[in-house]
Amino acid sequence: MDPEKIMNGLSKEIMTALKAMEKSKTPEEKLMHSETVKNLCDSLGVFLNLMNEMAPYDDDGEPIPF
Repeated sequence: MDPEKIMNGLSKEIMTALKAMEKSKTPEEKLMHSETVKNLCDSLGVFLNLMNEMAPYDDDGEPIPF
């Protein structure tokens, strides 16, 4: 399994759930979609934390090239 593909898939699912939540009419539907978004964000956080542990940011004093 490629972690980058998983993270991209989770991001797409989060956006889809947010759009569905925006279109929902009842509080029950909004709650269901918000719980889905929370769970997906928690899952994405697992991969982001893993990436941070694998390749921690090393500040060598050079500015970020944006």
